[in-house]
Amino acid sequence: MMNPFNLQDITTFLAIVDSGSLTQAAERLEVSKSIVSKRLKRLEEMLGVALLHRSTRGITPTEQGQAFHLRASNILQELEATVDEMTEGNQNLCGSLRIAAPVTFGTMYLGRLVFPFISKHPRLHVAIHLDDKRVDIVQEQFDLAIRISAEPGLSLKARQLGLCKRVVVCSPEYAQQYNLQALNEDLFAHEYIGYSNIQDSQLWGFLTEDSQRGQIKSRFTANNGEMSRDAAIAGLGLSVLPLFMVAEALRKGQLINAMPHLELEPIPIYAVYPPTRHVPKKIRLLIDHLCQELGDNPPWEQDLPL
Repeated sequence: MMNPFNLQDITTFLAIVDSGSLTQAAERLEVSKSIVSKRLKRLEEMLGVALLHRSTRGITPTEQGQAFHLRASNILQELEATVDEMTEGNQNLCGSLRIAAPVTFGTMYLGRLVFPFISKHPRLHVAIHLDDKRVDIVQEQFDLAIRISAEPGLSLKARQLGLCKRVVVCSPEYAQQYNLQALNEDLFAHEYIGYSNIQDSQLWGFLTEDSQRGQIKSRFTANNGEMSRDAAIAGLGLSVLPLFMVAEALRKGQLINAMPHLELEPIPIYAVYPPTRHVPKKIRLLIDHLCQELGDNPPWEQDLPL
């Protein structure tokens, strides 16, 4: 009688192929590299074929490994869909959930938004990864990512969670030194704080689109929104930032809205997830929860002196 396959061995093999290395697979699965190697060896012995090519360049699947990866991935997706269907009326979620999000949004708001959801589902194991670079959620095996962007990604499924206003801010001290009332008439008398991932002409285009006097040049540039916010608090100039990033500084009086009558186009906040045929219930319920929290009255807009 043939020994039964071990599901952990199969999921470990999938993690190795998707991550490209035993080390990264071990990190994702939260086990040691030796355990990953042991599971892979057991699966290859069970199948009687080599599933991976090993070389100094890394690990790649053999022809049999590619075929097994495709079939096993589809089978596991169908298995997860079946479990979801069988437990549709049961709101007690289980399993793992890996979430990626930008650093500032993650530290300032995502935790307080998802902690009640996690507490409600004690059998659900959640891992949150914060990174300002856009992660490949399929390659890196994330179940869900939060993206604050006008374009969530064409290759992924996406659902808009809410909108975040943008505001032009400066310190009260800067406002006293410069004439904000004449901002539109004398754009180039002011200091500007830029964002290195966006050209000044794009970032400040709403001010210069009708101007014939050239483009704004930032005095200070950073690739991190919190640094730009802190530069504005320090009085280095005007900064245009998402409201969630400056709301607390506005409440404390560290910043003021430099152009309160200006309504900039808001930034959409998306939940993106892999384009599988079946969206697991744990992802659907988490997205529903985030939509409810970020919809009409997001936390950063509450009691805000705008």
